[in-house]
Amino acid sequence: MNTLEIRPELKIQLDHLAAESHRSEGDLANEAVVLYLAQQRRITARIQEGWAQAKRGEFVSDEEMEIFFARYTEPQV
Repeated sequence: MNTLEIRPELKIQLDHLAAESHRSEGDLANEAVVLYLAQQRRITARIQEGWAQAKRGEFVSDEEMEIFFARYTEPQV
């Protein structure tokens, strides 16, 4: 059996969730680790693909960047 140290404040939350959901702390912790690792794999894969695109000289155009920033930033007042 492996052990993992969990911060006391997280352990309290884990205990409460386990009681509320009628699941074991171990099941919840394992599920959380599985989800975290999957998320990190997706992030890492996207970063690696971005580096590969940059190495191939594939960049977005200035126009595409302007459209992106216009869509996701607050207008200047």
